[in-house]
Amino acid sequence: MPEEIDIEALKAKDQIAFRQLVIAYSKDIFNLCLGIIPNIEDAEDISQEAFVKAYNSIDSFREGSHIKTWLYRIAINLCYDHLKFTRRKKRYAILQPLFNREDEPIEIPSNFQHPGIVLENKEHAKVLYAALESLPENQHTAFLLYEMQGMNYKQIAETMTVSVSSVEALLFRARASLRKKLHKYYSEHASFKK
Repeated sequence: MPEEIDIEALKAKDQIAFRQLVIAYSKDIFNLCLGIIPNIEDAEDISQEAFVKAYNSIDSFREGSHIKTWLYRIAINLCYDHLKFTRRKKRYAILQPLFNREDEPIEIPSNFQHPGIVLENKEHAKVLYAALESLPENQHTAFLLYEMQGMNYKQIAETMTVSVSSVEALLFRARASLRKKLHKYYSEHASFKK
C-alpha cells in the first residue's frame, strides 16, 4: 500500500486522502474494468463508481487487508453487475434464447473498444474478449487478475476471498476452456490461421 494513503483519514472522509487514493489506483482500477468490459466509456463509469462506493463504504475496510485488493473486489463486483444488467437488457431487446448452447459461435461484442490494442489485432482481441466473457465469472476474474493485472496467486485469493488452491484450479479450468473455444473458433475461420 502506498505510504501516502491514510486509512484513518479515509475513514474520517478526508477529501485529500480520497483524492490520493484515486490518484494511486485509478489507472489499475480502470484497466481492470476495461479487461472485464471492453468498452472505454463503460469502464470509465464503473471505475468512478468503484471509487464512490469505496468512499461510501470505507468503514467496512478491514485494516489487515490491502486497500488495492479491496478496491479490486468492489470494481469486479460492479463490472459483473453491469454485465448482468446489460445481458438481461439485450436478451429482452432482441429476444435472444435464454441459454447459449455449447455449439453456438462465440459472439463478438459489437461495442468492443480497447485503446491498448492496435487496429490489425482488434479482430483477434474481439474473439479473445468474447471467449473470456463466456467463462464463468470466477474463472474470468482469476484469469484476468493473473494474466492481465499481473497479480500472484495469493493476491488473487485475497481479492476473490478464496484459497490459493482454488485460484490454481480456476486458472487451470479457464485456460483449458479458452484453449478449446479459441481452437474451435480459429479452425472454423481460416482467415485467422497463420
